[in-house]
Amino acid sequence: MDSTVYDYAIVGAGAAGLHLAMAMSADEFFADKKILLLEKSQKDVNDKTWCFWEKGAGKWDHITTKIWDQAQFMSTDQSLNLNMGGYRYKMLASLDFYNYTKSELKKKENFTWVNAEVKNISPAQISTIETDRGSYSAKHVFDSIIPPAFYQSKDKYTRLLQHFKGWVIETEEEVFNDQSFVMMDFRITVPNTTCFTYVLPVNKKKALIEFTFFSPSLVEDTQYDELLRTYISQILKLNHYRIEAEEKGVIPMSDFPFHQFSNPHVTKIGTAGGWVKPASGYSFKNAERYSQRVVDNIKNNHPPGHRVLNTLFRKYDMLFIDVLYHHNELGVGLFKTMYGKNEAHQILAFLDEETTRLQEFKIINSFPRWPFMRALFKKI
Repeated sequence: MDSTVYDYAIVGAGAAGLHLAMAMSADEFFADKKILLLEKSQKDVNDKTWCFWEKGAGKWDHITTKIWDQAQFMSTDQSLNLNMGGYRYKMLASLDFYNYTKSELKKKENFTWVNAEVKNISPAQISTIETDRGSYSAKHVFDSIIPPAFYQSKDKYTRLLQHFKGWVIETEEEVFNDQSFVMMDFRITVPNTTCFTYVLPVNKKKALIEFTFFSPSLVEDTQYDELLRTYISQILKLNHYRIEAEEKGVIPMSDFPFHQFSNPHVTKIGTAGGWVKPASGYSFKNAERYSQRVVDNIKNNHPPGHRVLNTLFRKYDMLFIDVLYHHNELGVGLFKTMYGKNEAHQILAFLDEETTRLQEFKIINSFPRWPFMRALFKKI
């Protein structure tokens, strides 16, 4: 058993845990604080691809895989070149992020990294964290473990799932336009279901092709494969290619009140803290943004989770996922309307929760009213 009483313990070294650790390590306020990271894996595998957008240069540019200034939206009757308005879309391999952040944190003597699986957290003035490698103590715990209640409450809350499978394919010929990526392509779909293809060309011969569903339930693995093959052959017109790597994932898009599982001694972070944007599933930039809010809260003597989430935008998100959950067939029309009637840079600012009320009204007003009015009445 480690007898040290840590000032802060971070449970889980995913995007949220590492962003929080990096935000603390960069601030002199935490220089004399003892900080523990508990993570069951070695974080030595490229287990996911993160994408995010921001204006101009950013702090992760030196480890990004690819950056695009141009984007497209496609459907059977629509082909749009999206106006990014200064935003740049960035692709980051998780292993590059893990390696960089681990190397930076190793330079900090006040940080301790332990590979251990957390079994239980007992909240108290000095909380006890039980792991498969013994017990640890901390004055405050940041916990990224999703509460069991989330899995036990399927019927009580709206629980849309963003689930996907992607192939990194490589071709002999130069076939991809690597100056532009495809945000959504609805030309290959499953009837009455919100699903689309996402294309990220790394260079002219290599791209990540990902088939994504926003739906209430998962599909068989073979269905992803069939849809990916169909898209590659029918849309990209490719018959000869090599699958270099593949990735799969499931992201909850839910109105489950994750934040309510925090308490004065334990703050939920990441997916477990509601940090994933419910209406889009994007999490990387949110984790960075929210981690800074947590740091600022601590420095200003507020509870760490104080006003981290924007309640108004959560309400917008809840209406959107309610409509998609109960009327999944409407998804393609909603996204066509969203990108067809609004500039892409305004949509990105809206998803970043950085719009004015007037801009929000314009975007919301571009959608058909009745599905959202019905969803609103159900929430009242």
